[in-house]
Amino acid sequence: MIKTISEKNREIYNKKSGERKSIYLSQPRIPPQDESEWDEDARKLIEGWRKLNKTTGVINILATMANYSKLYNRWRVFGNHVLYKSSLPLREKEILILRTGWLCNSKYEWAQHTFIGKRAGLSEEEILRIKEGPDSDGWSSFESTLLRAADELYVDSFISDSTWEELAKKYNIQQLMDVVFTVGQYNLTAMALNSLGIQLEKGMEDFPEF
Repeated sequence: MIKTISEKNREIYNKKSGERKSIYLSQPRIPPQDESEWDEDARKLIEGWRKLNKTTGVINILATMANYSKLYNRWRVFGNHVLYKSSLPLREKEILILRTGWLCNSKYEWAQHTFIGKRAGLSEEEILRIKEGPDSDGWSSFESTLLRAADELYVDSFISDSTWEELAKKYNIQQLMDVVFTVGQYNLTAMALNSLGIQLEKGMEDFPEF
């Protein structure tokens, strides 16, 4: 029988910031491209992102992906579904994303989604409590289940029967699938952010909450 997250695993994967070894690189391994370096495909992709987000700037993860516009284009389709078109309520989706970013030790993912999470209705206290995991006081029963699902997917690549049954009391088939694919997308993104050495945006370098 496949086990749920054990207390031992929680000690390993749910450590507080003071006990964690940072894997945030001080310099990028693959530098973000300057706008003058973008090929035509990268330019179209980033201009589309700018239009969607009503900005003239660009974030470092996208400027880094401009190095490989074919990959960027294909990853963008899936990423846009998870971020913009998911069937999950925004607040609940951000709980999953922030927990995944924390478990993956991704400072960039945590910092970006701290701001996105606040826009989705999470308080600063709730965002900080996400670090403590599903058994922390203050979560609703369903919110604890969401956090537990993220933990189980991170540790076992599997949602236990008991957690699945709790999710299914509220979520339909599409939402259940979006839970799995949301955690998967942001696990993948954290791998890229950490391994490529993507740097925080200007003004966020000393982000204090990670």
